[in-house]
Amino acid sequence: MNQSKPKNVLFVCTGNSARSILAEALLNQMGQGQFQAWSAGSHPTGVVNPLTLQTLQRLQLPSGNCRSKSWGEFAGPDAPELDFVFTVCDQAAGEACPVWPGQPISAHWGLPDPAAVQGSDEQRSQAFMNTAVALKRRIELMLALPVSSLNRLSLQQALRDIGQQ
Repeated sequence: MNQSKPKNVLFVCTGNSARSILAEALLNQMGQGQFQAWSAGSHPTGVVNPLTLQTLQRLQLPSGNCRSKSWGEFAGPDAPELDFVFTVCDQAAGEACPVWPGQPISAHWGLPDPAAVQGSDEQRSQAFMNTAVALKRRIELMLALPVSSLNRLSLQQALRDIGQQ
């Protein structure tokens, strides 16, 4: 892989309203210059969860460009050539995915849906923050990988291992 241009990363979930949006914002902030991240959903809700936006604000991450969108936007001829695709929910991981441009390395980084948490506003807000912290840790581990010195299979295995932590 060319080290001079940023790696293109897509985070996929079903609704594209919480986990994948959080991961997109985190990687864009943490991997500046090295990665360009996007997110999409197999069945997007069309709306970013307000608690996702609140979490991004608490983490001082930009949220102005966040939108819930279909993964179809990343499968067409005009889509960016993807280097990595991560599923962040179990349902999306089990679905038949489109053929992604660029034959990206894929891994499953499934996490529970914070939007499904029932309880007080504080409990629900904490579920979103817990999800963001878990994604941040996985992204830190990914950024620490010696990408240029790993072959494709070793890199794919390392990324899959990160999803198991």
